[in-house]
Amino acid sequence: MDFVKEPVALEWRRRVARTCGMAVLGAVTLCVLAGCSESVVEPESPGTQALTSLMTAEQYQNSLGYIFGPGIDLQVEFAPVARTEGLLANSAAIAGVSSAQLQGIQGVATSVAKQVVDATHRNYLVPCKPAALDAPDQDCASTFLSRVGRLLFRRALTEEEVTMYVELAGVAAEELEDFYAGLEIALEGMLISPEGLFVIEHVEPDPENPGQLRLDAYSLASRLSFFLWNAGPDDELLTAAESGELQSEGGIQRAVERMLASPRLTQGMRAFFDDMFAFEEVKTLAKDSTIYPEFTGVTAEDAREQTLRTTIDHLLVNDADYRDLFTTRSSFMSPALAIIYGVPAQPGWSPYTFPEDSPRGGLLTQVSFLSLHAHPGRSSVTLRGQALRELFLCQTVPEPPPGIDFSVVSNPNSHYPTQRERVAAHLETPSCAGCHRITDPIGLSLEQFDGAGAFRLTENGATIDASGGLDGFEFDGALGLGEALRENPELPRCLVQRVYSYGTGGPPELEARAVMDYFNEEFAQDGYRLRELLRTVALSKAFSRIQSDPASGSDADSADGQLASASSN
Repeated sequence: MDFVKEPVALEWRRRVARTCGMAVLGAVTLCVLAGCSESVVEPESPGTQALTSLMTAEQYQNSLGYIFGPGIDLQVEFAPVARTEGLLANSAAIAGVSSAQLQGIQGVATSVAKQVVDATHRNYLVPCKPAALDAPDQDCASTFLSRVGRLLFRRALTEEEVTMYVELAGVAAEELEDFYAGLEIALEGMLISPEGLFVIEHVEPDPENPGQLRLDAYSLASRLSFFLWNAGPDDELLTAAESGELQSEGGIQRAVERMLASPRLTQGMRAFFDDMFAFEEVKTLAKDSTIYPEFTGVTAEDAREQTLRTTIDHLLVNDADYRDLFTTRSSFMSPALAIIYGVPAQPGWSPYTFPEDSPRGGLLTQVSFLSLHAHPGRSSVTLRGQALRELFLCQTVPEPPPGIDFSVVSNPNSHYPTQRERVAAHLETPSCAGCHRITDPIGLSLEQFDGAGAFRLTENGATIDASGGLDGFEFDGALGLGEALRENPELPRCLVQRVYSYGTGGPPELEARAVMDYFNEEFAQDGYRLRELLRTVALSKAFSRIQSDPASGSDADSADGQLASASSN
């Protein structure tokens, strides 16, 4: 069945072909969109800023999990941060530490340190035995603390730091008459140190480009690791940084290839898409139980998991085209979701393919998108249209002007039987019409799904008209919307922008337009495959180059200051 009234892909190619070879965006021509191909060298860029960023709870937990293994119980919760330019990750560099949050971190550090040195774990986590259990042992303490500190601080400890922590362990061991109790105190100090909690990027002159700056080797290792794995660098990556290999052309290529081939890439990309899809809102998602009794907290969490599983399976396991995420019928199903989808339930999670005659296909028809961008008791044309533009096209829809009367739209029992008729009221108000023309035609095509994401054909006894439009293309229903979105050139461009922002800690600046165009062309030539995009960004000069601006340099003192301020409150 052809859900698109106009052959979207062909029309996009015609539009671009008219300008192919004539219009240039920075270093990249529009030819790539029309099917042309030419090799493009990465253009010069000013680079990014060196940042001091508070680790997220998940990054802290992942890092500790790698260092101490799965046997340590980790319960980590940090205060939420605001979303900036489409990502929570863009706010990490401006996140502070409250006194309440510091107390929580202290509690985690105390618990972890106690577990590491207890009788159950010390035999395989502490690589040496003290000369006496009831007295200090500088050699053993130094061996353990320098090894663990290197992984926690993501760099080798200085002699002064090793001495400080060994002395702390010794004093505590002497007072408590217990070597492991002293080791526990020193380890706890490391776990709450600004050097461990904050990712502090340091810069150095770039020897290959006089007058320019780059991340030093340890900072480059951290930026790569948090980007691809959502955790601190492992031993092998730190070793490459220490030897200088990481900053050689062949060395960084080997490191990135190893990281892209690692199972830990799944962990990293789940974190990225969880952020990009704004899934932190799932924690507070609730529906009116009198209207949607089948929608529970388990349903909400499973909806999130379904979309993440679908995304990872499509992009990493199958190495498929990113754009096809919005048309694929392949997914996964859980018993809680099977109720909403109206399909037979299987125990646990299982692969599921929607049949060809199903109205579902792509992420836009999954319960996560449909239920998150709806009201507790009804669907929302405007919220869904706004979410599509902001999450997947990187466009900002302005907030509604003050004093708007929403009563007609929000009252499902008004004399307008369907959402299409109710939201038409927006277009009658000049101050509303501009924004609603770019959101409502999108949302109307999803109206055959209610506020919980279940399929329906009628609303209040009236047949639902699911025709809609996106940027000049008209179609019928959600499948048509998915096809139109797949062919929209802003869809892959938005992913490129989000990936670069996520990896570097902030949205690209205007001066980075040329290198962003370069990333976009490479992404297109590589078949819109995620691994190739990650490789291109991670190996680019723009990823490691730092702006030559003294005010943008990172400083560990700022992290120390935030913790000191929190401690005094």
